[in-house]
Amino acid sequence: MITNNMWRLGRLVRGCQCCGSLLRITSQRSTSLVRSCTSSVNVRYVRNARRRWRVIVPGIGLSLLAGAQWEYLHKHGYSIDIHDRPELLNDVVVTCYCCLPLRMTSRIWGWLTSIELPVGLRPALYGFYASIFHADLDEMELDLSAFPNLVEFFVRALKHNARPIAENANMISPADGKVLYFGPVTSCRVEQVKGVTYDLRQFLGDLNDSTSNRLADDYVNSLLKNPDNRLYQLIIYLAPGNYHRFHSPTDWNIKFRRHFPGKLLSVNPKVLKFMRNLFSLNERVVYVGEWTGGFMAYTAIGATNVGSIRVYCDGNLATNTVQWPEIAHPKEANLGYAPIAKGELFGEFRLGSTIVLLFEAPRDFRFCLQVGQTIKVGQALSTHSNDEPEERQIERRHLIMDVAQDWRDIWKPKI
Repeated sequence: MITNNMWRLGRLVRGCQCCGSLLRITSQRSTSLVRSCTSSVNVRYVRNARRRWRVIVPGIGLSLLAGAQWEYLHKHGYSIDIHDRPELLNDVVVTCYCCLPLRMTSRIWGWLTSIELPVGLRPALYGFYASIFHADLDEMELDLSAFPNLVEFFVRALKHNARPIAENANMISPADGKVLYFGPVTSCRVEQVKGVTYDLRQFLGDLNDSTSNRLADDYVNSLLKNPDNRLYQLIIYLAPGNYHRFHSPTDWNIKFRRHFPGKLLSVNPKVLKFMRNLFSLNERVVYVGEWTGGFMAYTAIGATNVGSIRVYCDGNLATNTVQWPEIAHPKEANLGYAPIAKGELFGEFRLGSTIVLLFEAPRDFRFCLQVGQTIKVGQALSTHSNDEPEERQIERRHLIMDVAQDWRDIWKPKI
C-alpha cells in the first residue's frame, strides 16, 4: 500500500513538473509573440512617421518661403502708381501668382534650350515642335540640322524677301504675331487687352523733367512733340510658333534705352484678361526716340520662359539676370540718337513675348487692322495718313452730287 502511494506521488510530481515546463514554454512563446508584435508595430510606426516627415518638412519649407515672399511683396514692391498714389496688388490669386519663382524657372528653361542637340535628332525634334505650334518651316533660310539648339531655332533667320516691306506706308508691323490691341491713347490708363488696362506712366516712367512734374491726365500730352497730334498704340503678341526676331517699324532715331528688371509673368492673352497692370510689372526694355511724326517708344516685354531679349544696336543690354532688391530699378543707357531704318532688323526674343509700340501721329492716322488678326513684319499699319477723313469724303461726295443735280436742273427744258 505504501508502495502504491509512493508511485502515485511520483506521478503527481512528474505531472506537476510537466505542467511547469509547459507553462514556461507557453509563457516564453507568448512573450516572444508579444515582442514580435510590438517590434512590428514599432517598425510600422517608424516607417509611417518617416513618410509623414518627408511630406511635412518640404511643406513647412515651402510655406515659410511663400510667407517670406508674400511679406516682401507687400513691404517693398511691385506697386502700381494710380492717380499719383501707389497701390499694392490686393487680389489673392494675383499675389500668389507673383510669388512664384518664375525668374528662376525662366533661367533654367533658357539653359535647357541652349543645350546642343545631336545633329541626327535636330530635324525630327524641330519638325515635331513646328507641327505642334504651327511654325512655317518653308520660310527658313537654313536647314533644320544647322541649328545647334532650340534657342537658335527660335531666332531663326528667314529667306530673303520672305517679309516684303510696304513702301507706301510710313509705319509697318515690327513683328510677326497676333494683334492684341491698337488705337489712340487718351489717358494714362491704356488698354493691354480689351477691357483690361495698365498704367502708361508706370510703364514708361518719367522720361524727362517735364513729364515728372505733370499730373497723370497731362502725362500723355507732355509726350507729344506737336500738340495737334495724337498718341497711338499697337500691341503684338508673339506665340511660340512665330518668327521671333523683331524689326524697326519706321525710319527713326533712338535717343536712349530704359531697362526695367521687373517680373517675368506670362503675357499670354488669357492671363492678360484677368491681370491688369501686367505690362507695368513685367521686365521690359523701352527704347525712346523720334520719327517724322514725333515721339516714339518701342518696348520689348519679357515673359515666363523668355531666356533673354537681345537688341543688336545695344550690346550692353542684359536681361533675365539675378535680381536683388537694391538693384531692382530702371537702368538707362544713352544711345545718342542712333538711326535705324524702316524694316531693319532690331532684335530678337529668346522665346516668345510681346511688342508694345507707342508713337505720335496726326489725328487723321487710321489703322487698317483688326483686333485678333495675324500680322507679319513689313505689313502696313495704316492707309496714307494724308488721306481725307471719312467724314470729309462723305461730305465731298454729297457736295458733288448736289452740284450735279443743280446742273441737271439748269439744263432741264422748261415747259
